[in-house]
Amino acid sequence: MSNVFSEIISFIKNIYKDKDIIPLHEPTFKGNEEKYVLDTIKSTFVSSVGEYVNLLEKKISAFTGMKGAVATVNGTQALYLALKISDVQPNDEVITQPLTFVATANAISYTGAFPIFLDVDKNTLGLSATELLNFIENDCEKTGGVLLNKKTKRKIKAVVPMHTFGHPCEIEKIAAICEKYDLSLIEDAAESLGSYYNSKHTGSFGKIGILSFNGNKTITTGGGGMLVTNDLNLAAKAKHLSTTAKVAHPYEFIHDETGYNFRMPNINAALGVAQMEYIDEILENKRKIAMQYKEFFKNIKGVQFVDEPENTKSNFWLNTILFNDPDDKINFLKTCIENKIMARSIWRPMHLLDMYKENYKNSLINTEFLYNSGVNLPSTPVFTS
Repeated sequence: MSNVFSEIISFIKNIYKDKDIIPLHEPTFKGNEEKYVLDTIKSTFVSSVGEYVNLLEKKISAFTGMKGAVATVNGTQALYLALKISDVQPNDEVITQPLTFVATANAISYTGAFPIFLDVDKNTLGLSATELLNFIENDCEKTGGVLLNKKTKRKIKAVVPMHTFGHPCEIEKIAAICEKYDLSLIEDAAESLGSYYNSKHTGSFGKIGILSFNGNKTITTGGGGMLVTNDLNLAAKAKHLSTTAKVAHPYEFIHDETGYNFRMPNINAALGVAQMEYIDEILENKRKIAMQYKEFFKNIKGVQFVDEPENTKSNFWLNTILFNDPDDKINFLKTCIENKIMARSIWRPMHLLDMYKENYKNSLINTEFLYNSGVNLPSTPVFTS
């Protein structure tokens, strides 16, 4: 495969001609980022109170088509809040996928609940609707209106699918299953800002969705996340809890329950507001790169480019390829490092990590195939002007 590796390396270097070291995904700053950040400094409102926090929430709400948006310090805490306001309790179980960034499972664990790992669909890389339905019908029972795991006897409260690398999962089917069995659907859309299933934005199919604006995401606030929902009461609850559950008062500090210091600082939100002003251009340029990869890999034997699933529009956050031979994956990654290209393996699945290896799981054939085969390629948008 050495000749194939050389072809791929040359192709990537041709896309990112001006880079000595080619990162996996770096932030793009070509708008009003500096102006708005300096504005927060001059105003002295750099913490969690300020006009940019409110403005970013409005922009994300409008972009995703959701009624409510609550800015947080990161996507992990947005997911934790979503689980808390969905009444996920200690010793409950939450269904999710093992092929995800560790934050998904961690946020579930923060609540004291247990993540259940069901296999992903090979085409979408996200939670399989078929596996979800099979698990509920064969391994669960409804007692007193509550869905129980037959083996563990724990309550199952919620389902958290993740839109892997920006590709929408089988979210309509998953939403229908959740509705039928009265399970809270919380979408981990951390990676999928600008991705759609049947023209509907990811994160908008269930009770709550969450987004991430980490430094390597499609747009960034440095560190930050967002909870989105069409239930304004839930949005108000999330905002209250994320602001240390502080009760408005002209001079007293009154808190009516245990809250969290999860609000996004204004200085971070300023970055996000500037980025949202040209998000369409960012998404357009990311798609152009994805289409270049797609066309190139049509002629490369032993390697498959992961395209957007049917009925979806992906933001192509991280472009991904699958090697037929797992050894080729490892050797290719080593070749990339030698050439200063920061390609990366797909995450090690959750059930292979020490802290989650004892958690309930089904047969994870697709997950393990994708892990053994998958590589993320450099995906930073390229602007020609």
